[in-house]
Amino acid sequence: MTQQELFSISDLARDFGVTLRTIRFYEEQGLIEPERAGRQRVFTRRDRARLKLILRGKRIGLSLQEIREILDLYELAKDEASQSLKLLRLLSERRQQLEEQRDDIDAVLAEIDTLEAHCRTVIDEMTAKSDSANG
Repeated sequence: MTQQELFSISDLARDFGVTLRTIRFYEEQGLIEPERAGRQRVFTRRDRARLKLILRGKRIGLSLQEIREILDLYELAKDEASQSLKLLRLLSERRQQLEEQRDDIDAVLAEIDTLEAHCRTVIDEMTAKSDSANG
């Protein structure tokens, strides 16, 4: 392996905008498996690609277990078909969850609008009464 194909933990942290602790956590979880050069972690292009997939999965709300399943499928199948089918199912589930959350948020915002309008009406009425009593 050439030196250009290896990355330090600091390289990955800087390139992906994450902390060293985050990378160590994914290593502890067995999601990435750097080699060791003495006491230093040495990451390969494979580790870099896996870290990119992990971070992308986390960003869209997949659990570490779901991410692990996708990564494991790729390792076992050595093709992208089974991995893509699994990812498609997970993405569909995640989309449904987010749409339900959006519906819930819309309902809560509508309730807030109603309560705000009520509060403004009460305040306006109280202000009008106070003005007429002082007027």
